[in-house]
This record gives sequence, C-alpha cells and structure tokens, in this order.
Amino acid sequence: MNIEKILQALLGRVNYTREILGNKSRPELDAFAKEIAEFPEKNSDLPEDAAVRAVESLDNRLTTMEAAIDAQLTAMDKVRIVRHPQRASLKDILENVYDNYTEIGGQDEHSIDPGMLIARAYITRRRGKKIINQPVMVVGQEKGHGEEFRNGGSIKPWGNSKALKYMKVAALEQIPIHAYVNTPGSYPVEDFPGAAQQIAENIYEMAGLDVPIVAIFSEGGSGGAEAIGMADKRLMLSHGYYSVISPEGAAAIEGRIKSTERAPVELIESCALAQRITAQDNLAGGYIDEIIQEPPLGARADHFDFYKRVREQVIRATDEVALSVRGVRLFRAVALRHFKKNTDVIVRWSLNEKARERLVAKRFRKYRRMAQGAYQDNRSLMEKLSATSSGIVSNTASIVQYGLIKPFKHRIGRITEEFLDEVHVITAKVDAFFRSALKKVGVTSFQDKQKEMELTGLSKSEPEAVPLTNGTGYVSPQAREDREISCPHSKKRGCLDIWARDLFTDYAGVCPNCGYNFPMEYQWYLHNVFDQGSIREFNRDIASGNPTSFPNFEARVDAAKEKTGLQSSCLTFNASLEGLRLTCATLVANFRGGSVGAAEGEKFIRALELAQTKHQPFLAYIHGTAGIRIQEGVNGLIQMPRVTMAVRRYIEEGGLYIVLYDTNSYAGPVASFLGCSPYQFAVRSSRIGFAGPGVIKETTGLEIPPNYHNCYKALSRGHIQGVWSRKDIRKNLHQAFLTIGGRNLYYR
Repeated sequence: MNIEKILQALLGRVNYTREILGNKSRPELDAFAKEIAEFPEKNSDLPEDAAVRAVESLDNRLTTMEAAIDAQLTAMDKVRIVRHPQRASLKDILENVYDNYTEIGGQDEHSIDPGMLIARAYITRRRGKKIINQPVMVVGQEKGHGEEFRNGGSIKPWGNSKALKYMKVAALEQIPIHAYVNTPGSYPVEDFPGAAQQIAENIYEMAGLDVPIVAIFSEGGSGGAEAIGMADKRLMLSHGYYSVISPEGAAAIEGRIKSTERAPVELIESCALAQRITAQDNLAGGYIDEIIQEPPLGARADHFDFYKRVREQVIRATDEVALSVRGVRLFRAVALRHFKKNTDVIVRWSLNEKARERLVAKRFRKYRRMAQGAYQDNRSLMEKLSATSSGIVSNTASIVQYGLIKPFKHRIGRITEEFLDEVHVITAKVDAFFRSALKKVGVTSFQDKQKEMELTGLSKSEPEAVPLTNGTGYVSPQAREDREISCPHSKKRGCLDIWARDLFTDYAGVCPNCGYNFPMEYQWYLHNVFDQGSIREFNRDIASGNPTSFPNFEARVDAAKEKTGLQSSCLTFNASLEGLRLTCATLVANFRGGSVGAAEGEKFIRALELAQTKHQPFLAYIHGTAGIRIQEGVNGLIQMPRVTMAVRRYIEEGGLYIVLYDTNSYAGPVASFLGCSPYQFAVRSSRIGFAGPGVIKETTGLEIPPNYHNCYKALSRGHIQGVWSRKDIRKNLHQAFLTIGGRNLYYR
C-alpha cells in the first residue's frame, strides 16, 4: 500500500472541505492537516502493517469529521459544493449510471456549445436470462472539472437550441428524456436567437413533449435551469440548490451594490438562506419530488456508491412516470411502491397514443398545483363562491355553444360548401354566359357584390375611432409640469424642446420630430387604448406576499400596495377594443418594477383560463417588467413554466395570444410566457432582453453598447414582429386582432 499517496488523498479531502466552507477558520481541520504533514516523520519506524492501520485510523477520523461538518452546512456552503471543480460532472454520470452511450450534437470544445451535452444512452435491465436495453436521451449542462471552454455550464442560446432539437428527436423516437440541470444560469447574449426567446421556446415545446421526462437538479440557476428543467418527475441532489438567482446576484440587488464593488460575504450568506434554495427547502415547497442522497460534503468523481443511487432513483422515476399514465398497471405499481429497489420489476417506457395524451395533461396539472400557497387570496367567501358559480355557468355555456352547436354548424357548412362546389362545376359555363350578358348591358349581379364585400370585409372602413388623446378620462401627472422637455435625441436629430402639457396630452408622449416615445403611466393605456367604460377588472384581491419570509420584504410589498393602490404587479381585466371583447393581463412597472411572483403568475393563468372559457382573444400588455421577484425564490421562478403551460393550452385550444411590450422588459417573463407568443410587438423606444446591462457586466465582464436591448434589435432577430408608435397602438391592435384573428377572433 502506498502510504504517501493515501496521505496526499487525505490532505486533498481536508483542502476540499476548507474550500467549500469558504476558507472559514476550522481549528479541527487545521489540526488534522498538521497531523497528516507530521505523519511520515513521527511514524517512520513503524512496521508496514502498523503504518497501514494508523493511516486507516486517520481515514476513519476524517470520515467522522466530514459527517459532522456535513450536518452543519449552510445554504451557501452547498452553493460552493456544486460549483467546485471536483463535483461529479455529467460525463462522470454517463460513464457510471448508464450502460452505454454515444455523445451527439458535437463533442467537447468542438461542439456548437460545449456546455450543453447531449447523449443517446442505454440502460440495460435483466430479468432472468433475458436482457432488455432501454434507450434514453440524456441532455444536460456539462461543467467538466474546471474546463474553461465549457463556460461553467452557462449555456448560450444555440446550446439550448441544440438541447431542444434532440429532445424533439426523443419525442419522435418515443424514448424518455433524462435532463441533468447543472447551471448557474444562461449566458446573457442577445445575438440570434437571443437568450430569452430561446429559453421561452424550450419551455413552450417541452410542455408538449409526449414522452416521460425526468429532471435531476444539481445547480439550478434561474432561466438556465428552466430551459431543460420542465419534467414529469423532478429529482434533486441533496447538496444541490435551485433558485431564481444566485446568492451573489440577490445580495447585489438587495444591497444595491455597484458593478465595480462586491457584496459583503455576510449579505450573500443571508440571501442564500432567505431564498430557501436547498433541496430540502424545494422538497418542502413541492417544487421537486425526491432527493437523491449524496455522500457527506457532496458527490465527487470517485463516489461510485452515489452513481448506483442515481441509477436506481432515475430508473424508478422513469418507471413511475410511465406507469402513472398507463391503463393496466396495478401489480407493477404496488411492487414499485412497496419494493423500491426491486430490479425484477420491468416497466416498458414506450407509451401508446392515449397514454401520451394523459402524460401531457398530467404534466399540466402538476405545474398548475404548484405555488398555490405562495400568494394571498384576500377575496371574501361570497366573492369566492360567486367566482366559482360564474365559472361553472361560463364553462357550461362554453361547452354547449362551442362544443356542441358550433362543431355541428361547421360540419353542415362544410357539407353545403362541398355540394355547392360540385354544382358550380356543372353550372359554371352556363353561369359565365349569363354574367357576361348582364355585364354587357351594365347590370352587376347580387352575388358579385356579395363576393366583393367578403373579399374586403376585413379591411373595410370602420366608424371613426376615438381620437388618441387623454381626453377627460386621464391626464398624465407629467402634463401638469410647467416646463419644457428635451428629447434625449435632440443633439443628434435636432429635436426642439416641447412644453410638457403639449407633449403628454396632444402628442401622447411622442416626440413630434423623431418619434421617441417617452415613458407613460399604465393608466394612459387603460383610458386611451380600450373603449371608454369597457374595462372590468377581476381577481383584484389576489395579492403579492412574502412566502419565503425574506427579511424586511413584507414592508416593501405593503409600501408598493399603498403607493400604487394595486395588490400585485399584475392587473387582469376584460375590455373591448372597437367593440371587440378581449381579456387582458398587464404587468405594471410601478409595482416593484413589474416583477413577477406567485400572485402575478396565478392571476395570469386565471386570466388565460377565463379567455379560453369565454373564447376571447388575449392581450398581454407589459407596461414594464424587471423579471422574476427574487425575494420569493422558487415560488417566483416556477411561474416561468407554470404560466407558459397555460399559454400553450390556450393557444392549442385556438386562442389568439398577442403581447405588447413597453418601457423595459427583461428576464424570466420575457424568457417564458411572454417570449413564447407567436405575435409580439413593442412600443418604440422600449427595451427587451434577457438580462440588464449591469447583470451582463457582472456575469460576463462585457461592456455592452447602449442600443444592445433596443426593440429594433429584438425585431431584427425575430423576437418581436413589429415596432409601433404609442399614438398608433389602438389602431394597430385593432388591425392585428382583425387580420390575425380573422372574423372569429379566437379560433385559428
């Protein structure tokens, strides 16, 4: 036995422990390191077998010490564990959990994004003499062991695009997906396709993949985790973390730390604790289903018993997903439940068509149930009963009108059209002769006039709209200032100064020279875009709270409620636009920057469900959003997939979903339920992106140009489909609803 090599390994374990503890002073570790260093000199005269026993004693003592330290780990210690270069990587898992695999989509630094690893793998299971090879698609962020080209698992848009491509291949081949989440967050680039829009596409598409998906979380950082993290079964390593933002990022925001400074260690530690980011916290919150136990101080590359546990739990999770949507499963389900390590129970992972439909529906229900206790429902009992009864009536009316009557009318209409088309073939020549004769004498048939009206029906002239001025409904406070306003582009474009009362009334906050759109209050839109007196708000009393008991946050939420008169940053209402009834959800920048938490997500989902029931088009007007509310932790982060699934269901049912951005819109909402809309528009001078300039500099060290998040940049890469002046919003929205929605406005 090489005693010197063993001593070096023991010293390596001591140094590893110091590093994950943030190099805090631990006298017992210092004393143990000193004992290791002095061991060769003090025990040079010992016989070999006695020296071996002495080394084994050291090993046992260190193991006991590691277990004691492991029981005292803080949330931030676990963050340091998952970031450590010795952490078990995805390549280690592929080598030790799966029986065979082939890496696809590029390898190592020659991949389109080496931080995203894709592999077609097999799990071999034996039943007696029979061997069954079960294929899976493995996707995940790969950090390696300190390999710089993998960018620390921070994935660029094309890496997430690669993952989505092969997840779709898995769905096509009807094999399960195993997603290993190990990222501090996505790389915030806005080159095509753009970080936000690619994550939004990933979440939207994963919601509908009809194969079992199992996600295993190690480091789950913000939108980067959600890009591959939507799953039917979500497992988490016991020393991992899953959070809306890194503790350092949360500390920088909470402490208002400048980009040139670093947040104090104490503040970072307190933010990590307050956000409730550990596996145990997430299990208690219902955001993961099971914890995979790791060795003390976290899993490293040579912990082979850990890989065995991962294999057992991943296989069982996939079995449970498959069995949960099958018709006949009684005996195998009982066996799995009562004998969790029973390898004789073989479950086929392929699903028939009905089971695949049930799988997607069950996934929606799973996410719909999340975060139900993370918001405040201040409605009275009578209001709740009224809402429930109203919902029952609306659902019943919808089933009768759209489930029975309308399909029957469509069927009769199709049969009639087919019949008339056949008749037309026979009578076409006779009809053409008579039409020609009538035209020669100057007579136009009624059918010709009717066809002309049908062809121009969508573009015919409408009654004149209400002029786009503030009128008597609302006057911007900015208009009351008796001063001149200078356009920010005056030096470059020669814009003249204009009186505030003229700019914010007659000109609707738009520079008459260059068209720059000054920020306006959300009330301006309510009074100038929608028909007067048509707005009917609902779910007002679903209120933002402080579900994580984040220090000093409750007072800030209460201050926002008092200042704005709103209960959350999301305003949901029914309104009409030129007589067209629609449902609208607005994110208000005045309330905590328009950030989204559990209350906002719930209100957005309920508004989508109402629009689906009433068969109305849906408008998401984003006055401004700073992203997901970091103080709510995963309660806020989970709104990304939750609301996206509601959007997908609404669109699949035939709904028309339009998004309009104003001022500044960033992060989680843009990278999920807003960015997945096929019809997105922006007010001129707005900014749209995944991360703000400060976050980009902090995470990448890059200085971005001033126009990096300009709406025209978003237009050029296809994130949005048009840029509008504020003065044209009413007209353009009406036009969009008519031309995109057609005469039905709801159905495709």
